[in-house]
Amino acid sequence: MLTSICGINWGDEGKGRMVDLLSRDFDVVCRYQGGNNAGHTVINDKGKFILNLLPSGILREEVVNVLGCGMVIDIKHLCEEMERLRAAGIKITPDNLKISDKAIITMPYNVLQDVMEEDRLTKATGKPYGSTRRGIAPVYADKYMKKAFRMGELLNLSLLYKRLPDIVAWKNMTIKAYGFDPVKVDDMIKYFETYGKPLQEYIIDTGIYLNKMNAEGKKIMFEAQLGALRDIDYGIVPYTSSSSTIAAYAPIGAGVPNLKLNNSIGIMKAYSSCVGAGPFTCEYFGKKAERLRELGGEYGAATGRPRRVGPFDVVASKYGIMCQGADEIALTKLDILDDYEEIEICTHYELNGKILDDFPFTDVLDDCKPVFEKVKGWHCDISKCRTADELPKEALDYIRLLEKLCNCKIKYVSVGAERNACIVMPD
Repeated sequence: MLTSICGINWGDEGKGRMVDLLSRDFDVVCRYQGGNNAGHTVINDKGKFILNLLPSGILREEVVNVLGCGMVIDIKHLCEEMERLRAAGIKITPDNLKISDKAIITMPYNVLQDVMEEDRLTKATGKPYGSTRRGIAPVYADKYMKKAFRMGELLNLSLLYKRLPDIVAWKNMTIKAYGFDPVKVDDMIKYFETYGKPLQEYIIDTGIYLNKMNAEGKKIMFEAQLGALRDIDYGIVPYTSSSSTIAAYAPIGAGVPNLKLNNSIGIMKAYSSCVGAGPFTCEYFGKKAERLRELGGEYGAATGRPRRVGPFDVVASKYGIMCQGADEIALTKLDILDDYEEIEICTHYELNGKILDDFPFTDVLDDCKPVFEKVKGWHCDISKCRTADELPKEALDYIRLLEKLCNCKIKYVSVGAERNACIVMPD
């Protein structure tokens, strides 16, 4: 059984929270793309955790966690994240954490490139991409230019060090053009020695491992980072990530392109949120935005940046559900709307007087205007509800309306951040 947990919108939908909950029924959880440019916040009986690289299944001792070949891994960040979790009592050993030998290493000069370009854009145009400044776009560029280092090379450092000078010389051509001091080979060697060597015992061919687990009938969950609208092909380019956040990529990015998904669970919030720049048609501003942001605690888990917020966006969500091939939906943070007597929904876009049902090409999104409809809120605390029968009628009506508008079954409804604060909806 292969299941993907994927984001329907702009990211920050609550995937980590749902992976932590649903991983109770799985043997393996595998991250298959992205790096430390986003975070999954998980709250359970062990505490509150922000995970940037480690799969959210790491908080269950019986689950094996995999960092797949589609990832880009900042080895310094990973070592620090592992130690932070160990200090909180979380077990991390080669038995429950395995890293693909084909995953790409994010280098310090990739981070520098990211910062330099965002600063240049800010100064030159006032319109940066909204990058997290963690080197993601530059390291994926290196990957596709065949000038990146892979985790498996850490197992043969003498060969890696032979490649290093030529690549550093090539990279310094760019760095010096920005007016910065060149990177030193010795500093990069120190990076590998300090943060690469401690990870050597975790590095394996994850394709062989995952195929073996599948052959043994083990249940494998693929955990995505970000959402469909941040996908490098299907998202709001150029305001996207640099990897494929789509569920169909999960087996490829995990290391098992020969396997096929059995199920795709899409995660979407009961309202909308967005970190970073780019078009966001349903965005709230002023006091409306401040109220929803504070109620939802909408600040980026990786960066702490205030998230842009707005009502539920039907147009974007239908598109995300299609891109993710979602078989069912987990609706998160419904409880955040408890205080509203009326709730807005963005049901359509308007472009030059024409009503749009389908998500348009990125270039015209800035000219689109949201079309809102209002529904009655429940205006009471639902955080203690654990069955659909316990929900007020208005909350049930809201869930069923989103289900109808998006044409996809809502199976799970989150009413709080805690692990058990979730309702399984009846068929």
